[in-house]
Amino acid sequence: RRLVGNGQLEMVTGGWVMPDEANSHYFAMIDQLIEGHQWLEKNIGVTPRSGWAVDPFGYSSTMPYLLKRANLTGMLIQRVHYAIKKHFAATRNLEFMWRQTWDPDASTDIFCHMMPFYSYDVPHTCGPDPKICCQFDFKRLPGGRINCPWKVPPRAITDANVAERAQLLLDQYRKKSKLYRSKVLLVPLGDDFRYDKPQEWDAQFLNYQRIFDFLNSQPSLHVQAQFGTLSDYFDALYKRMGIVPGMKPPGFPVLSGDFFSYADREDHYWTGYYTSRPFYKSLDRVLEAHLRGAEILYSLALAHVRRSSADATYPLSDYALLSNARRNLGLFQHHDAITGTAKEAVAVDYGVRLLHSLNNLKRVIINAAHYLVLRDQDSYHHDPAAPFFGMDETRPSQDSLPEKTVIKLGASPRFLVVFNPLEQERLSVVPVLVDSPHVRVLSEEGQPLPAQLSAHWSSATDTVPDAYQVSVLARLPALGLRVLQLHESFDGHGALRSSVRLYLHGRDLPVRRQEAVPVHTFPATADDFCLENQHLRACFSGASGLLQATGEEQEQRVSSEFLVYGTRTSKDKSGAYLFLPDGEAKPYNPKEPPVVRVTEGPLFSEVASYYQHIQIVVRLYNVPGVEGLSLDVSCLVDIRDHINKELALRFSTDIESEDTFFSDLNGFQIQPRRYQRKLPLQANFYPMPAMAYIQDTQNRLTLHTAQALGVSSLGSGQLEVILDRRLMQDDNRGLGQGLKDNKRTCNRFRLLLERRATANKVQDSHPVSFPSLLSHITSMHLNAEALVLPVAQEKLAPPALRSFMPLSSTLPCDFHILNLRMLQAEVSCVLGGVAGPGGLTPLRLTPGSPQGDSLPSAEAALILHRKGFDCSLEAKNLGFNCTTSQGKLALGSLFRGLELGSLQPTSLTLMYPLGAASNTTTIRLDPMEIATFRIRLG
Repeated sequence: RRLVGNGQLEMVTGGWVMPDEANSHYFAMIDQLIEGHQWLEKNIGVTPRSGWAVDPFGYSSTMPYLLKRANLTGMLIQRVHYAIKKHFAATRNLEFMWRQTWDPDASTDIFCHMMPFYSYDVPHTCGPDPKICCQFDFKRLPGGRINCPWKVPPRAITDANVAERAQLLLDQYRKKSKLYRSKVLLVPLGDDFRYDKPQEWDAQFLNYQRIFDFLNSQPSLHVQAQFGTLSDYFDALYKRMGIVPGMKPPGFPVLSGDFFSYADREDHYWTGYYTSRPFYKSLDRVLEAHLRGAEILYSLALAHVRRSSADATYPLSDYALLSNARRNLGLFQHHDAITGTAKEAVAVDYGVRLLHSLNNLKRVIINAAHYLVLRDQDSYHHDPAAPFFGMDETRPSQDSLPEKTVIKLGASPRFLVVFNPLEQERLSVVPVLVDSPHVRVLSEEGQPLPAQLSAHWSSATDTVPDAYQVSVLARLPALGLRVLQLHESFDGHGALRSSVRLYLHGRDLPVRRQEAVPVHTFPATADDFCLENQHLRACFSGASGLLQATGEEQEQRVSSEFLVYGTRTSKDKSGAYLFLPDGEAKPYNPKEPPVVRVTEGPLFSEVASYYQHIQIVVRLYNVPGVEGLSLDVSCLVDIRDHINKELALRFSTDIESEDTFFSDLNGFQIQPRRYQRKLPLQANFYPMPAMAYIQDTQNRLTLHTAQALGVSSLGSGQLEVILDRRLMQDDNRGLGQGLKDNKRTCNRFRLLLERRATANKVQDSHPVSFPSLLSHITSMHLNAEALVLPVAQEKLAPPALRSFMPLSSTLPCDFHILNLRMLQAEVSCVLGGVAGPGGLTPLRLTPGSPQGDSLPSAEAALILHRKGFDCSLEAKNLGFNCTTSQGKLALGSLFRGLELGSLQPTSLTLMYPLGAASNTTTIRLDPMEIATFRIRLG
């Protein structure tokens, strides 16, 4: 606190980590920023003013937007393509105002400083010549552990040599300064794993102080040099320019767009890490969806608990589990975590943390749902040893895929509660595993619901004994809990059976089937065939089982194929960071033809193709609404026997996209991309955290993804995604290992084909593009699956349950509740008490006590995002019944049965109030804007 207070130490950016900007999702980026800012304010009493991101491998324009909305006034970046650095240095554009592409009025501008040279270490920060700069890194004085690779060591500064040494350094400073527009120069002095010993502090401080004293004593040199922090630099620059911090300095350029992809030398593009360790990239998003769901449900449960003064019975301490999950998700956004560039043992530690938090969040959701669905909430009793609900699925270890829970049916009905974490009502097909094929599904009122019975397969040809999948069509209330009942039923009124055709392609395989689900086996190859619902038709190759075409009235060619990239034979090979392919991809050639299994039924039909390393399932939902308008695609990939190979999935169409495609940044915004023929293949890959699309004047094809992966369009009408990569060597960027710890990984997608309304000319030259509303909602469905909570008691009739519908009105289609998270209680106050055997014990908390971090205050942060969307895509049946409202939203009456006690607009991370708390509870947001409010519900 003392060092920070007197300006010797500055906290920069202040997030929980310095996040990756390619694979991270904007929910997690914001969450780790809030977590860090709250921690710093509470524990050190500071709010960061400047951003510092020297190590992410490329930069997203989402970050300057978030920092600006958090009230930071300047930021610094370093890992930008060397050719861009060269160009910016030549035009003196290394400092600029960074503006969002969609910003009409410069309200998103933030001042950005780009470092000019190869690295952020001392040899590359004093000026253009590393041989000279290295001589001024006084940790490398002779006799130490590290030295200068340029063979000229540093010399301690003495009265005898200070004039000559200072002149040498000043010459570097002047050369560096010429690359910038102002007379103020920033010279960082540090590196990884530095300043961990007092001797190093002394060596750097004393030697530099001697140089500064000399420089400042010579008026003829026209220089003033001193130590400072990042904000000291920005402040000096603003002062020199005569402007208020955060304003645009006169004559400085304005820039929009991002800085992907990154190359640090030659053709070494850092585009491999967009896919590296996809298992954990996927787990990250599962945890994120659970965290958002748990935060919202906990906040709603708590508001209802407090309204009924039932605090004593509810496990408020679940707040500690939320806090721990925020921090573990935040930790994983680090630029060596979600990127897949950590050592194997560290990756395991991340996995253990993610899984631990995932299980904790399921507990938080179970406890909140238990309270909210009880008809008689006074009868609520929390028993940690016997949770009211069971888990929907379990993961035996941090690197295993989830295993769905099988629900046992019997004489009494089994109850389920389904949680919809979306702020829009949805009609969804909810899958449940049961132990009997004789099953009926009823609503809480006892009305039968449409359901489809299918086998549960453990392999291409084996069903799991005593396990059946029943898929229920249920209308799920927005952010709500829907009660369903399962009955064992032998009267023929149960779930509708699906039928299965199994094509063995001449392979002699035993088939293990169940009587309840008819399976027809065909030893030979199928002819080509199609599946359809009321909106879509999808056609498949009989030989490969892969998609060939899809569309509404007239089919569009959309064919899929698997490809394999190798790596070079030369010394520089692909690794965790770099993608260095040995040329174009070659077709994936498995040893044997696939087993193709076609399931047809009333609610969904699907084609599953089992190859040696891949199982791909393409599913078509035969239901009204959003689910039926796109194809559900999932790929289970296992390349543990590959050596230096990368597996890709490519879609080819007749869409005349030429050299243009679009990919998202952090699930927040869309960035147009151009295939650059003159650059190597690997330079044309980009991050795809949520979606990518290609389009022409007639159609747009969007690939939605549930996990971040690398994407490209290498030819007109193509879209391809790298599913996994296994590389046997280090690529010399600091990891010191290959990527050999591949897991069985499930990658999930939605493929959405949309028609463009003919009146609208595509503006491909325009730097801004948006998904359609249908596309946004499809993405949300993919990323926030409904959660099935089976009531744990099997025999007794559970207490009467009722569905929970928290919203009293439909939210506008373009509004997204990004989060509703309880804020932490101020510590040193009396907070009710703890229920014990002798009644209520008052609980006095002191700062630093274990409960101090783990109890919620009366306030919550409500974070809203109004999405930007493209209206020029036709949707005959949108499949959702919300409307838009020109950005207006009445928050006062939004939550049924809860009053909005107060509403204070704040900066993004709640550090600054924006204006006075208003009496009106109707708010207005511009498209693309994210806004945070401090609210009280009760």
